[in-house]
Amino acid sequence: MLIGDLLDLRAIAPHVSGGSKRQILGVIADVAARSYGLEAAVVLDALLERESAGSTGLGHGVAVPHARIPGLSGMKAVFVKLDTPTAFEAVDDQPVDLLLALLAPETGGSEHLRALASVSRRLRQPELRQQLRQARTADAIHALLVREARSTAA
Repeated sequence: MLIGDLLDLRAIAPHVSGGSKRQILGVIADVAARSYGLEAAVVLDALLERESAGSTGLGHGVAVPHARIPGLSGMKAVFVKLDTPTAFEAVDDQPVDLLLALLAPETGGSEHLRALASVSRRLRQPELRQQLRQARTADAIHALLVREARSTAA
């Protein structure tokens, strides 16, 4: 599963102020609404419900919030880079500044799990995390994620 197939350039927010976990998930929901024609409140509710089951903070400043969204026809992604790392209850208790949210159809089956595993594996790579933190534009972030996905899939 390639990130480039899931992530629209319009769904990348490279400069987001920190805030609470709920505020950050709200930003993700707003970006998803603008980029994919979804209802922000529906996306936020689904992300909050998933987070209530356990944090999606992977460690090393990375989180991969994910949820199943009613009415979504295929997997979608949203990438947010925070200007200031924010507490996210990650497994290593470190604040988060890189978030790649995965949104799946309600009936997505195993595609959701494969995408989650693939994204998590890629974002565990220290060099990619460093490059994403240095990237200043949505285009630069998209290029890194697409390039990384292609080189990993090859």
